[in-house]
Amino acid sequence: MFKKLLLSGAFAVPFFFSAQEATTSESRISVIPSVGYAWRLAKMPEGISKESRDYIKGLKNGVDVSVSAYYHLKSNSAIGLKYSTYLASSDGRITVQDSNGQIVSGFVSTKDNITFVGPAYMFSNFKDDTKHKLFYDIALGVISYTTKTGSITGKGSNLGLEVNFAYQYALTNHIFIGPKLGLTGGTLSKMKYNGTTVDFGDEEREGLSRLSLSAAATFRF
Repeated sequence: MFKKLLLSGAFAVPFFFSAQEATTSESRISVIPSVGYAWRLAKMPEGISKESRDYIKGLKNGVDVSVSAYYHLKSNSAIGLKYSTYLASSDGRITVQDSNGQIVSGFVSTKDNITFVGPAYMFSNFKDDTKHKLFYDIALGVISYTTKTGSITGKGSNLGLEVNFAYQYALTNHIFIGPKLGLTGGTLSKMKYNGTTVDFGDEEREGLSRLSLSAAATFRF
């Protein structure tokens, strides 16, 4: 009788572990924060002074921070939500022409903030048995711009697009780290300055596109 029980147990053990593996839930949620640097791609205005050019250069590069959360489907696809923000500031002297046609100049300090938020789609090899992880994602949403110079605040928003590609190394089954390359696109045809709406011409639109390089971490749950 005892031998029969041992024999039955020997046959049952593999099925027991197999059942455990089948019922163990795989990670379905990925949260991916990142921080890095970004460069705005809009062209510099022509015919401006060196001081004004140096001032604008300070606003064309800044800190890029993002976070996204995804729910993984049965395939290698995932759906979720993405948020990113760009921060830059610059101090300097600018020269402009006032409403009377006179040339005036002065020292100014400006802080810029570009944010993006929207639903996103991701494709990855996170489920593959490899330490080398790859993913790309694409998001379509709202891109918003806030610029503040002294007492003047300008705001505007429009439809925007964000695309990212990343390589990561798996430290554990639940934590990956690595570099991420991103591209955010969007333009504004009008903005509000202290509540007053200003429409831009085709050649004067505010370009919000930027290229970013970041360090990204993935946490899987």
